[in-house]
Amino acid sequence: MKAAELREMSDEQLALTAKEAADFLFRLRAQSQTEKLDTPSALRHNRRLIARIRTLQTQRVSQAQRAKKS
Repeated sequence: MKAAELREMSDEQLALTAKEAADFLFRLRAQSQTEKLDTPSALRHNRRLIARIRTLQTQRVSQAQRAKKS
C-alpha cells in the first residue's frame, strides 16, 4: 500500500490497517521460523507498511497539537 493511499484513510482505518499488518507480520515471522515462508520479501514489506502507518499517525497528532496552539 502506498503512502498516498494511506493518507486518504481516516484515523480509524489507519489503526485497523496497522493492527491487521501487525497480526500478519506475526504470522509471517512464525512461518519464517518453521521455514515455510513462500516470499521472504513479505516480511520487509509488512514492516515498512507498519512504519508508514505509524509515521502518518505521528504526523497527524503533531499537526493536531500545532492547530490547538494556534
